Amino acid sequence: MAISEKGLQQLQESLSAETKSSAGDKHETGRAMIQLEREQLGNQLANIEAEKEIILKIDPSSKSQIIGLGAVVLTSQHHYFIATSIGKIRLNNTDYYALSLGSPIGQLLSGKRAGDKFVFRNQEIEILEVL
Repeated sequence: MAISEKGLQQLQESLSAETKSSAGDKHETGRAMIQLEREQLGNQLANIEAEKEIILKIDPSSKSQIIGLGAVVLTSQHHYFIATSIGKIRLNNTDYYALSLGSPIGQLLSGKRAGDKFVFRNQEIEILEVL
């Protein structure tokens, strides 16, 4: 069972137990806090599912010279994997930054090719290779 799903199950159990316990304001405050936590876990689960759907759209056998979803981009500054914004990935002693097309750098990279340049934070960055 996934962590978020397990958390939701535990919160539901706490909510049921809270209903059976103390009375008055303490009871209502406890229920409200559990409900808030439940909503937050539900949102996290929805975000995870949305990111999973994006990743499932990537065709690893697809080769394109234009930067889009699923591209690995080598630049003069960093290496990027265009998918979802999950941060740094280390593979074979090389760091790759997984980011979405909606991120600031993702927007700058989208549609570009090897040899193109873009400016980010007042630095000119060259796209060396698109895999």
